[in-house]
Amino acid sequence: MREPVSGRSYTVVKVETASGLAGYGETAQAAGAEVALAARAVRGRQATEYEVLRRELAALPFLAAAVNMALLDIVGKFAKAPVYQVLGGPTRFKARALAPLAGATDDALVSDCRRARDAGFRAFLVPAPAAKSPNQGQSFVLAAKRRLEALRAETGEEMDFVLDAAGLLTPGDASMLSAALERFHLLWFDEPCAGTSLGAAKKIAAERVTPLGFGRNIRRGSEFQDLLREEAIDILRPDIGASGISGIRRMAAIAETYYVAVAPYHDGGPVATAAALHLAASLPNFFIQQIPLPAAGQDRLMRAEIAGAGLETVKDGFAALPSGPGLGITVNEAALERYKA
Repeated sequence: MREPVSGRSYTVVKVETASGLAGYGETAQAAGAEVALAARAVRGRQATEYEVLRRELAALPFLAAAVNMALLDIVGKFAKAPVYQVLGGPTRFKARALAPLAGATDDALVSDCRRARDAGFRAFLVPAPAAKSPNQGQSFVLAAKRRLEALRAETGEEMDFVLDAAGLLTPGDASMLSAALERFHLLWFDEPCAGTSLGAAKKIAAERVTPLGFGRNIRRGSEFQDLLREEAIDILRPDIGASGISGIRRMAAIAETYYVAVAPYHDGGPVATAAALHLAASLPNFFIQQIPLPAAGQDRLMRAEIAGAGLETVKDGFAALPSGPGLGITVNEAALERYKA
């Protein structure tokens, strides 16, 4: 699938049982040969084998995530229960929502923040200014300060912000920025440097008050464990489209023993939004869920046509849990055909 204006793309996977029940999942990418391999692994199995199949498809992590969602969708539909009940929840009855802001300039980000606030969001993911080269110096820090000050002036003191560096900063720049922004009381500093730079992450975490979030590009549980053991992470950020529901639940269980919260990363489509909300309701240490908010009406219409208009609605900073069986959505296959890339 590809959204007509933003160009955001994702793959929707359908798994159908011999009895006619169908489940849907979503991931960021899936090649034709990988789909064929996954189909062979799934064919003839029980939908309740979703955890076994997740391990068997470990070499195809993106497709494994989508298949995991789809099988849980089937199990929930068969049990006539939402996925979060199948998983032992709910631990909550609504999920706090985080809106990612988009814009190349501070003015554009302020405008997008105003739109997200009017849509019901009370927490915002703010991209850090672009780093033109390593070791930016004070001009870079001042640009980040001005950006957050402009957003705070627009929204008032009661809104929350996360600064997103997308893992692109050097450890020195990340440390300097973290120190300078402590007075803004960010929810956390997201991906301040590469998550694989364990020593740098540990140093930043030890020296600064601002919490650190890592995880969107980490696929192996062992990498999360290293960050947890070294006390270099405060917010776990696995990608719902790459790890699926079961994969993130396993990571979250480990994180809970370190008192680390979970805020899954999500930049895909509405099927993954539904899966993320069920995941949120099943996790004791859930914090907040990132939910895409396209600026273009055409993109929002596409998402609503695929999975229903109310799914990604946010009120007073929270999204309601889907209440129907399985993922709680009715996927419009005619819309899938109409919008497929």
